[in-house]
Amino acid sequence: MADTKDLNVLLDAQVPIIGIESPDEPRVLAMLLRFAMQRNLGFYEWTVTRGLRLAGFGERVAPAESDCELAEPEDLLKHIYETPGPALYVLCDFHPFLQGEPKAVRYLKDIALAHEENRNTLVLVSHKLEIPAEIGRMTANLELRLPSDEELMAMVRAQAQEWAERNQGRKVRTDSRTLKKLIANLRGVSHSDAQVLIRHAIYGDGAITESDIPGVNKLKFDLMDAEGVLHFEYDTERFSNVAGLHNLKKWLKMRRSAFLETTDDRPKGVLLLGVQGGGKSLAAKAVAGFWSLPLLRLDFGSLYNKYFGESERNLRNSLKQAELMAPCVLWMDEIEKGLATGQGDNATAHRILGTLLTWMSENTNSVFIVATSNDITGLPPELMRKGRLDEIFFVDLPDAPVREEIFRIHLAKRDLDPEAFDLAALAAHAVDFTGAEIEEAIVSARYLAADRDGKINQTDVVAALNRTYPISVLRAESIQSLRTWARERTVPA
Repeated sequence: MADTKDLNVLLDAQVPIIGIESPDEPRVLAMLLRFAMQRNLGFYEWTVTRGLRLAGFGERVAPAESDCELAEPEDLLKHIYETPGPALYVLCDFHPFLQGEPKAVRYLKDIALAHEENRNTLVLVSHKLEIPAEIGRMTANLELRLPSDEELMAMVRAQAQEWAERNQGRKVRTDSRTLKKLIANLRGVSHSDAQVLIRHAIYGDGAITESDIPGVNKLKFDLMDAEGVLHFEYDTERFSNVAGLHNLKKWLKMRRSAFLETTDDRPKGVLLLGVQGGGKSLAAKAVAGFWSLPLLRLDFGSLYNKYFGESERNLRNSLKQAELMAPCVLWMDEIEKGLATGQGDNATAHRILGTLLTWMSENTNSVFIVATSNDITGLPPELMRKGRLDEIFFVDLPDAPVREEIFRIHLAKRDLDPEAFDLAALAAHAVDFTGAEIEEAIVSARYLAADRDGKINQTDVVAALNRTYPISVLRAESIQSLRTWARERTVPA
């Protein structure tokens, strides 16, 4: 195994302390036990609840009156320091004692300095490790390989076989396309988490279907339990529920296979610029639905933290989480609110921008960015150059045919027959209305109809439209300025 090979390299290099960050503790311990047996090393496992035991056998290292022999960190480290090796000592969840425990840290350093004489190697295993500076140069971090596509497929077959044995030999139903999609969405998780996700897909109904994929992605996101400000958007959209945006739909259709097949020319993302309520957020959800990918929303409002460096850390954690969820769509909503540096010296915004631009240039994972913005003047020019995002689409106020389609979609969504309305006349009454304003007018019309205990009709919708002051009127100057800027610089969506 590649992991064992890496361990051999570290041991041959006489690294005294090895750190392994992994939530899959049983798999790590099994791998280390096999490794110790191959190298003929003594192998001991420590936890604060069970003390020090001969790993693999559950025996304490020596008889003791207490139930936990050497459970105290200082007693443990003193024992290791005074006991000749060679041996591997695996300390599970030792991370709390690495911070604020100077005596424990000094013992670790003493063990490391005595490594050539005692030949004892410490392996720190935890879900998260922060190595103190005192022993940083004596410690090497080992990053375990995640399961490959072949391993994931073998795990799916094994779980399918187990399900069949429990259900009188019935076979798990699926098809090659859905199976391939499941494997793609299992990438980036540990072996144990992959087993949980596979069971989630199979055990409900004995089938792996397209409808299982969103639930698998939601559970995958929850299992990661990473620090960040990402939100998993369970409800995506279909482009059939998005009126207009024909150029954007065509652009995405042409690049769908290139993104999903992870070619060298994989598209990176788009910026949707436009009027508030014009459908940018709906389009972002539809991209994920059209490509059948999980949708993650980066909340710039909760990104910022008052402590120095924490905002950039939040962003790095969120981007790392997006990489683990790949392939996915990363929706950066109202991006100008998080990146606008303005004319002043906003140091945090500059650092946030630098972190994001570096990631956008260097990221090789299948993370497709959909950034939305209402104000182009608030965006830094570095963000909009080619190579970071592929295209800028302008989402304008809908024209008459698109307004008709918006009425049709929202009437049908509320179990109303669109054919019972004069859609062309409604579209004429809704000149310069956004899609959100048209939807709200239909909602208001339903209340008007309910107030007179009747069924909604054309008159109710027209009355609701007449009571509405659209944003194109309230903010006419800024919208005209935005349209003028976008006319020669963007692609009409």
